[in-house]
Formats: sequence, C-alpha cells, structure tokens
Amino acid sequence: MQILRNCKVIELATVLAAPAVGQFLAELGAEVLKIENPNTGGDVTRSWKLASENPETTISAYFSSVNWGKKSLCLDITQADELAQLYELVKTADIILVNYKAGDAEKLKVSYQDLQRINPKLIYGHITGYGLQNQKVGYDAVIQAEAGFIYMNGEASGNPVKMPVALIDLLAAHHLKEGLLVSWVHRLQTGEGSYVAVSLFEAALASLANQATNWLVAGKIPQRIGSEHPNIVPYGNIFMTKDQSAILIAVGNDKQFKELCQLLQLPHLATDEKFSTNQQRVRHRQELNGSLAKAFLSFEKTTLLLQLEKIKIPAGGVNSMQEVFENPESHAVLLKDKEMTGIRNFVAQFFVGKEWVQPKELTAPPALEQ
Repeated sequence: MQILRNCKVIELATVLAAPAVGQFLAELGAEVLKIENPNTGGDVTRSWKLASENPETTISAYFSSVNWGKKSLCLDITQADELAQLYELVKTADIILVNYKAGDAEKLKVSYQDLQRINPKLIYGHITGYGLQNQKVGYDAVIQAEAGFIYMNGEASGNPVKMPVALIDLLAAHHLKEGLLVSWVHRLQTGEGSYVAVSLFEAALASLANQATNWLVAGKIPQRIGSEHPNIVPYGNIFMTKDQSAILIAVGNDKQFKELCQLLQLPHLATDEKFSTNQQRVRHRQELNGSLAKAFLSFEKTTLLLQLEKIKIPAGGVNSMQEVFENPESHAVLLKDKEMTGIRNFVAQFFVGKEWVQPKELTAPPALEQ
C-alpha cells in the first residue's frame, strides 16, 4: 500500500518511538530521510548490541527493528551551514518527526515555529516524555513504573517486573501515527500544516484500559496476578502439560468454560455453584486453578491444542522467539533484504478494487550516512 508515495519525511529522532513512526510511513510508501548526529555516531541504538553481534557494523539488531526503508544523512545542526542544509530539505518535506524534550527543539532552531516559517504546510510530529511543559527526559522503563504497569506485572508472590519490550514507546508511536494521519487528512482538506504532540506518559495512561477503570470506577487497585486476568477466569492462565510444555488458555464466557470442563473430564466443575459463572470463578480462582492444573497434566501439548481448537476454546503454546517465527502465520509480517530479516510496523491488509494490495518492499536499515 503506497498511499503516501509522494510524501517526504524528515526524521530528527532516535531510539524507538518516533523512528517506529518513520518506518510506518516508509511502509506506506513515503520517502524517509533519517538525520543523524555525526558527533555521536548517529542514532544511539546503532550501538545497542548483543554480545553476539558484529562490533564493527553500524546496524544493530535493535536499530534494525524500526529503521527499514530509510536513508541516512549525517548533519551537525549546531553548525550554521549544516542547519542551513536541513532547512533546504524542509522546504520540500511533508512530515517532520522529532523526540526532543521540552525546549530543546527551540534551542536547536528546529521547533515547529522555526520550520513552519520555512514550510507552512508542514506536519510536525513530536514525541516527548511528559508533555510540552515538562523538561524531564522520558524513558520507557521509568514510565512503565510511573504509569502503573510494573506494579501490576509479575507473579503475586514475586517482585514487580518490567515488560520485556519497550511497550510505552510503541504505544506512543501508535498515538502519533493516528495524529499524523488525522493531520494529513486535515491538510488535504484545508492546505494547512499541523503540530502533533504526544507524550509517553499520556500514551501509557491512555493504554491502561480496564486496569485503570478497575480503580477509577470500582475502587480496586490492580495487583500482581501473573498472566491471569483480574476480571475473567480462567483467562491468561498458564498450565503445564504432560510433556512439560506450557499452554495459555483464554476462556471468555460460561459456555466455553463448560466445554473446557468436558474436554478435561471435569464436567462437575461447570455445574458447581462456585464456578458456574464468571463472577464466581473470579472469587474462587485459586481453588479452580488447582483443579485445572492437575487435569492439564494428563494431556500432551500438541494433542490438547488441537482438541481445544476443534471445540473453539482460545488457547496457545507459550512460544520462544524461535517458535514464534516457525509459525507460517508470522511470515506475512517479515521484511527481507539480502541476508537481513526484520518485521513490519504496519500489518493492515487492503482490498482495493478487485485485488489485495501488496505491501511495499523496503530496503534494509541504512548504515550510517547511507
């Protein structure tokens, strides 16, 4: 889908959130130019390498997660002549992406006001940590803690745990994508540019969903319950099978629970007053979990998953990353260029006219200054 094939994007951003938006725009057909600081070796994630990675390359596994389809240009915009080069590029740009903390864009003379004077139709996307008035630098892990995610995450008997991906960065990226697309529609209608600002902290709060309303509406502070769901049982529960494999189930209603009990040869649980309704199962989750755990140990993983699928009980194996990408369903989101493989940021599929529109093929993440 190359609906943005005539769109020019300048990315003055590093790390994950805003660069993820840049790759998203590239996947829609936009031309994305990543401006990098030559004094720091470019985007800091170029150096965030696993011990097993090549120390000589400027393309780390982390960097490659959100930088497909871009070109790289090094400019030191603290120097007048190189800032002037950037200004020339801005004249024909459509979208600018930045992730400066409050006040820094003004100091560097690349604020919305600075660049909008050069190009009035410019759409300026800005990700901050805590908003336009707060100069505190935003880090995903810190905001996971501050926004309540880490407090809720982990086993009941264990310590709070950070999520294994920078989810707040990715959520903020999605919010900025939405704002930019709304601004693009606005520009098509009026010819006007826009300033779109998203903070990591607000994106995190907006994504708390039912966990936030469990407190705001019901006065219940969410606690750590492992992978289980506070409002539905058994949902998110992980059980071990006979062959010592882990299966997660997600029973969403009483009918599914009854069918699960039949399969596990525990029909009496479905009619037991303590478990017959979801609200009762929430009250008695520990007792129910014990009975289910014993039953799962009578089945092998592959056989049980096939039986669960047959009776339409949502369930899946707890997969390693290798197992994830051995699944044929994962192949549609892969990006490939010579010897490098990555993942798409945008996975919507479009049927236009009489055929499915194929996603754009992207070049591999650029080496510094490529």
